[in-house]
Amino acid sequence: MFRAAASILLLIASNAFMTTAWYYHLKQKSWSMLVAILVSWLIALPEYCLQVPANRVGHVSTGGPFTAPQLKVLQEAITLVVFAVFSVYVLKERLRPTDIIAFALVFAGVTVAMMGRR
Repeated sequence: MFRAAASILLLIASNAFMTTAWYYHLKQKSWSMLVAILVSWLIALPEYCLQVPANRVGHVSTGGPFTAPQLKVLQEAITLVVFAVFSVYVLKERLRPTDIIAFALVFAGVTVAMMGRR
């Protein structure tokens, strides 16, 4: 249980950095494309420093509870939650009903992926 929780918390933290790296520049209209790319790269570096341990801790080959496909699907679901929060609070863009339905379909896929571990 510790490895699952640690992996999930690391994935949440890494996704917070990556979502910021991918979308924060949209609020910075004065930045040139080069500045946006460079700042995004700098923000993305900590993401990798968290993502790699998240996968190592969580993967079955190192004693974790998740297979690689399960880690990937879990990461995508976490990405959507982090993105939804970022979109509403940072970008000030509300989610449309169709966005919420699409997210729910991804979460249904996560449920299927988590069935029958190992």
